[in-house]
Amino acid sequence: HYFIQSNLRCQMSFEILSPEGLRCDGRRPHEMRKLKCEVGVAQDADGSAIVEQGYTKVLVTVYGPHECENRTKRTNDKAIICCSYNKATFSTGIRMRKMITDKKSTEVSVMIQNTFEAAVLLEKFPKSQIDIFVQVLQGDGGERCVAINATTLALINAGIPMKDYVCACAATIYQDTALLDINHLEEFSRGPLFMLAVMPKSEQIVQLQLDNRLHNDHLDKVVKQTVQGCKDIQLLLDRKIKEKTVEAAAAYDIKPRI
Repeated sequence: HYFIQSNLRCQMSFEILSPEGLRCDGRRPHEMRKLKCEVGVAQDADGSAIVEQGYTKVLVTVYGPHECENRTKRTNDKAIICCSYNKATFSTGIRMRKMITDKKSTEVSVMIQNTFEAAVLLEKFPKSQIDIFVQVLQGDGGERCVAINATTLALINAGIPMKDYVCACAATIYQDTALLDINHLEEFSRGPLFMLAVMPKSEQIVQLQLDNRLHNDHLDKVVKQTVQGCKDIQLLLDRKIKEKTVEAAAAYDIKPRI
C-alpha cells in the first residue's frame, strides 16, 4: 500500500501538459503513441498477434473454433467466446495485491468477450467455442485498448470472420484539453478516462467505458477524437494484414486480391 502511494506521488510530480501544449512524453494532445504489430507469432495457436503501443505491449493467442468443452454453455445456433486476460507481474512498476489484480482481470476478460461477441460472426460456427488468451507483457497505459486491437489481429490471423475490424482508443480531459491515447501517467491525472471500441467503417460502437465523471461540454470532442483514433489504428492494422497476406501468397506463388 505504501509502495503504491509513493509511486503515485512520484508520478504526479510530472507535468501532464506543458505551457507549450506538449504532453509528458513529447506528444501533442491529438497525437497517438507509435504503434507496432505482428501476427502469427505463436506457432501452436490458430491465430496470434502482438501489438505495441508506446511502451504497452500485449500478446493475444486464439484457439478455435473447436468443440465446446462445457456442454452447459454450448448453444446450438452459434459459437461462444471465452476470454482470459492476465497481466504479467513484471509488466508495470506498481505491485498490487493478487486479489485486486484478479478482480480487474476478470472484469477486462468479460469486457473483451462482450466486445467481440458483437463483432464476430458467431452463427457461422454453431455448437463451437473460440478461446482468446490475452497477456499484457508490458503496461504503460491503455492496456484494455491495446488488448482489443491485438485480439482483432489474432482473430483475423485465425481466419475467424468478423463484421469489421474492432479498434479501441482512449482519451482523457486535462485542463479542458482532450488527450488522445493516454499513457500510464495520464491515467493517474484524476481526469475522466474515456475508452471507446468501434467498428470503423460503420462507426458502430461495440464498447464504451467511462471512469470518473465527464462534463457534457467535453463529451463531443472526446468522442470525435477517440473515433478518429480508432480509424487511424484500423489503417495500421489493415496495412499489417495486407502485408502478411502478400507474404503468404508469395510463398505459394499466388497473386492475392487486396
